[in-house]
Amino acid sequence: MEGVKRGTVYGPLTMAVVMMCAVVVMVPGVSATRWTVGANMGWTTNVNYTIWAQDKHFYNGDWLFFVYDRNQMNVLEVNKTDYETCNSDHPLHNWTTGAGRDVIPLNVTRHYYIISGKGFCYGGMKLAIRVENLPPPPTSTPLNEKSSSPSLTSRSKIVLPMVFAIGAVWDAFLRFRY
Repeated sequence: MEGVKRGTVYGPLTMAVVMMCAVVVMVPGVSATRWTVGANMGWTTNVNYTIWAQDKHFYNGDWLFFVYDRNQMNVLEVNKTDYETCNSDHPLHNWTTGAGRDVIPLNVTRHYYIISGKGFCYGGMKLAIRVENLPPPPTSTPLNEKSSSPSLTSRSKIVLPMVFAIGAVWDAFLRFRY
């Protein structure tokens, strides 16, 4: 092949692929959860939101997604006293956008008190949750010398060097192929 220099096309490309694989292996998994309030029932009457929320953990970075009839209901954040008395006169924040599809970012670690005004709070349309920070990742346990199978920690010490070795061999193969 005349005019094609060895390694100019495949070398940088291969190195880019190897580097992307290394980054994917090294980056910890972080994800936020978008909670649809009330699950398939949505934000409506005759749903006990205390029961809905009781087995869930809400973390900093998650989102509350409200689906409701935009002509009848709204989404208001209030203080604890107004939550308990269903007072919607002075909300801390009105999350209602008018589309009936509203999102509240849970970006502060604290209690959130959400109600629907227009009288629906008295029928149970209220939600109180506590947002907490993500728990720290689990610590690795020391390798048990009596264990017959390798632990995840020892396997990860092998995987990353293998990825680089395979990338280097692949790069060398492509360089000398042409």
